[in-house]
Formats: sequence, structure tokens, C-alpha cells
Amino acid sequence: MKILVISPQPFFTPRGTPFSVYYRSLITSQLGIDIDLLTYGEGRDVDIPRVRIFRIPRFAALGHVKVGPSLLKLFLDFFLILSTLKMLIMNKYDVVHAHEEAIFYCRFLKPLFGFKLIYDMHSSLPQQLTNFEFTTSKILIGLFKKLEDSCLKKADAVITICPDLSDYVNSLIENKEKHFLIENSIFDPVKLAGESQDGSTNSSDEKNIELDQNLSWIVYAGTLEAYQGIDILIRAFALFAKENTTHNLLIVGGTPEQVASYSALADECGLGERCLFTGQVVQPLAKAYCAKASVLVSPRSSGTNTPLKVYEQLESGLPLVATRIYSHTQVLDDSVAFLVEPEPSAMAEGLTAAIGEQAAEKAANARKLYEERYSRARYIEKMTNLFTYLGLKSA
Repeated sequence: MKILVISPQPFFTPRGTPFSVYYRSLITSQLGIDIDLLTYGEGRDVDIPRVRIFRIPRFAALGHVKVGPSLLKLFLDFFLILSTLKMLIMNKYDVVHAHEEAIFYCRFLKPLFGFKLIYDMHSSLPQQLTNFEFTTSKILIGLFKKLEDSCLKKADAVITICPDLSDYVNSLIENKEKHFLIENSIFDPVKLAGESQDGSTNSSDEKNIELDQNLSWIVYAGTLEAYQGIDILIRAFALFAKENTTHNLLIVGGTPEQVASYSALADECGLGERCLFTGQVVQPLAKAYCAKASVLVSPRSSGTNTPLKVYEQLESGLPLVATRIYSHTQVLDDSVAFLVEPEPSAMAEGLTAAIGEQAAEKAANARKLYEERYSRARYIEKMTNLFTYLGLKSA
């Protein structure tokens, strides 16, 4: 059996990395299925057995692809469509696994080439047009909504990544058996092409900040987009730090511009060296920083999709402070995390509680929840159920 996976994203990059594409492909290949993965020119190749990566031209002069809808992505998707047609003509695929907006054209190619179609839905694309302020045109948003609804109905199987999106899809489709909720809940180390066996690269640009082992560390790792609530976290830590001198804050991730902006905020709050920034780092180093934490945080201020990092935080065995928003509460409750309102004083109180007597109990409950619902074994089971439903057999 052979699958064509289409990822309209910069695969694989430190920022905006499509982890779901990587892990779907990793587990699919381990089930004995061969994959051709078609993606943008930007990024690094990964090393997964049975996976061949094909790219459209890079067009580096046009800049980096940003998260969310953009004119650049529309331009690149034109070349993605041409490459898809070429690959479908030259190869026989049992399945096309279309991520996000790739479904829009694969839906029309399906009857021409006779493949089974998986729609991997990471978000509602009409909602993205509004959320990322790409357009306010009701006509354009309405057209995308009708197209998305059509794709949901025509796809042979639909994957969603969180309960909120799952509920949305179930309200639109009649055959709910074809719908699979498969959370982005695994985090095997990503093997980039050219890496050594220990996961290191030959890059000399990687910064490794030595952390003072006499201090305890509160660690955030992820992107520094506005919705991640980094401003809330910094202001909260400034309040927390007035009463606690043994903990420092480490913020892992972010572009140079984002780091500069939030560093300025930390200075305004009088934190100085008590708040450190690493900037973008490779996945193994980010994991190493998180492993040195005494408390993990997810200060996200808005959104409905569950962040990938939450699952790793559940498994970590460390206390977690997270904001009480739907993005988190789809997975988290007060038995497994210190949930707080998305504002500085509440988060400061959560940080204080997370170094208290309840920390060990909640961390143990969190790890148990992960093993029962979101572990690698559960992920493989869900992917196997998907292919069984489609009537496909692995090698």
C-alpha cells in the first residue's frame, strides 16, 4: 500500500513546525505503509524509513512562510497543485492524506484518480481567515465555508486533533464513523536528515544556556506568538518573584524580534537575569531545558485547539500551571494541573501553588491521564483503526 501525504506547510522548521505531519507519517510508516510526502520547499528533510520527501521550489526571495493564511501560501499552493497532479499521474496511490487546505483541491482530484481521501483537519479554515485577520469579506469566508463543508462530506475519512474541532465536524457530517479524533499527543525525538544517532547536528549556531543548578526553574517552551500569553507569564513571574527568590524563569523559543520584545518587557518588570530567553532551539535541546524544570507552564491566552506541548507536559511528571481556557480544559482539569485565569495575578498564585504540597499529586495524576488516553500505544491504536476503517492493509 502506498500513500501520498500533502503538507501545505514549511516542513520541517524550528518555528511553525508541522509536528502532526511528522508523527502521522512516522506511525503510518511503522505500520508498514510506504509514503510519498509532498511539501513546501522551505524546511529540513526528516529521516523516516519508508518515507520519500518531495518539495516544490523554495522561492527563498519571497521570505519565510508564516503561521496562518497568507498570500505567499496561496502562491506556493499553486505549485503544490501542479506537483500533486504530476505525482498522481506518475504513481498509483491507494490513499491521499491531505493536511489542511490541501483538501480543497484533492477533493476535486479524487474522482479523477480513484484514490481514497483522508482530510487531516487541524482547524476550520474559514475561521482561520477571521482569526488571522486575512479577510473580513463575508462572501469569501462564506465560499470557504461551503468548500470546507463539501470536503468534509466527500472525504473518505476525517481526522481532527481536539474535542472542539471534533464536535464541530460531528455537527456537519452524517457518517460519524468516518471521523477519527487523533490528538497530536506523541513526541518521539524528531530525526532530521544528517543528524547523528544522538540527535545532534553539525550546526554551530545552536545556543546552549547553562542553567544555575542552585536555582529552580519555571520553564515555558514553544512559540512566542501573541496568543501564547508570554506577556501574562512574565508579569505573573514578576509578582511571584517578589516572594520567591529560589526560582527563575526560562522561556524557550521565539524569533529574534519576539525575544527582543519580551526581553524588554522583562526588563520593565525588573526581572533582569531572573528571566532568561533561549530563542529558537532544536527539539532535543528544548526537551533538555524542560527536563531541568521544577514547574512547567502553558500561559496561552486564547484559542480552542489543544497545544501539542500540553501532552508532553502531562507525561513529564512535573507540576503544570495552565490558563483556564477551552484550549486547555478540553484535556486538563484541576486534578492534573493548576488551572488559573489568563491574567498575571491569578497565574502568580498558580505558580506559588505549583511549588507547594499539591504538586506531586497533580503531576502523578497527569502522567496517569496521559498513559490512559494519549500515550504512543493509544496513538498507534487510533491510526490503525483509521486504516482498518478504510479497508487498507499494511505490509
